Amino acid sequence: MKDVAVIGAGVAGIQAALDLADHGVHVHLIEREPTIGGHMAQLDKTFPTNDCSMCILSPKMVEVSRHPLITIHTMSEVECIEGEVGNFTVHMVKKPRFVDEELCNGCGDCIEICPVEVYNRFDAGIGVRKAIYKTHPQVVPDVVVRDDVHCIDCGLCYDVCGRDAILREEKETPLTLNVASIVVTAGYDVFNACGKPQLSYLTVPDVITSLEFERMINASGPTAGTLSRLSNGKKPRSVVFIQCVGSRDTSLDRPWCSCVCCMYAIKNAILIKEKDPLIDVTICYMDIRAYGKGYQEFYDRAEAMGVTFLRGLPGEVREGQDGLDLPVEDTETGKIHLLHPDLVVLSVGLEPPADFEALALGLGIERDDNGFLGGSDRRLDPVATIKPGIYVAGAANAPKDIPDSVAQGEAAAMRAFTDAVHSA
Repeated sequence: MKDVAVIGAGVAGIQAALDLADHGVHVHLIEREPTIGGHMAQLDKTFPTNDCSMCILSPKMVEVSRHPLITIHTMSEVECIEGEVGNFTVHMVKKPRFVDEELCNGCGDCIEICPVEVYNRFDAGIGVRKAIYKTHPQVVPDVVVRDDVHCIDCGLCYDVCGRDAILREEKETPLTLNVASIVVTAGYDVFNACGKPQLSYLTVPDVITSLEFERMINASGPTAGTLSRLSNGKKPRSVVFIQCVGSRDTSLDRPWCSCVCCMYAIKNAILIKEKDPLIDVTICYMDIRAYGKGYQEFYDRAEAMGVTFLRGLPGEVREGQDGLDLPVEDTETGKIHLLHPDLVVLSVGLEPPADFEALALGLGIERDDNGFLGGSDRRLDPVATIKPGIYVAGAANAPKDIPDSVAQGEAAAMRAFTDAVHSA
């Protein structure tokens, strides 16, 4: 059987790769980041069970790294493809890591000695990282990456590395793969909350995004799970979640529901109450969409723990004398409330990454009206595209939660498996 390429190594791509490899197909798992795992690695817990996210994901990452039929290509991007189902040629480029992956054992001595600290995108800016770093402790492959942009070339990392694994120079490497079919699980980005200036994101320190909150409340994150205000470091007495930030907003030409925002806000509200029941938590919402198995019960659990659900979205967030001011109308009663939280969390929606247009063009597949990589008819065939042999799964196809992403990754894998069998 011919090989199969999986583009994107989040949880959907990992599941697709494992399913294909377990059926005897050699898989090329292509990821543009230094590690596999995707956005799920950033999360603390998963709804509706509140299971540890990395406790689920990390064993799968390790299984991928050890599977004899899976080749991982990190820091690699697909430029274009040629051919047809059963005989695709994938042209890709591997970006420089400035570290010899064969020699590096991930000991971290170079990280400790590096004097440079910069913005940490994985921690959504809540923490910092070094100019030579691991994205997080459970990275796969367990290899550091040197940020050539911010490196000051002090030479300390070269001196401390006993294996001489750190490279002073490295260039992009073109690679070509021949595969029977392709599964695209290229994930998503989150909405930049600066697009809603009335919510004061980045102008008021105690207005943060849901992803920043995830890193703050994560026990392995930069604050070791300590919930605090960014303005003064004190524990907040009250927290307000604002829903649908960058979702279901026709004024921003973003009409789609991001599917996960209601549930992750409820999850985080429950986590706050578990840490300190005395913290007042309010969720300001347009509609609560708890559609999955166990989701309504999760909502009921939050209410029973004292989480307040206020149907209405604040028109603005203002900085007050001791906290924040949020005027909001309860659309069920018509009553105007003036909330005074210490911390505001913006539940930002999901969106297609900026490079999806180039990716779709390079693959010869279509995008839907919202910019996601869509199928020819999602109702009849959710994973298919207009190009036979190329399948789309996970949030690359449309916003969806982890269970749905995994299920769709499995479905796409079996379609690709059929193509691989027929190409033998």
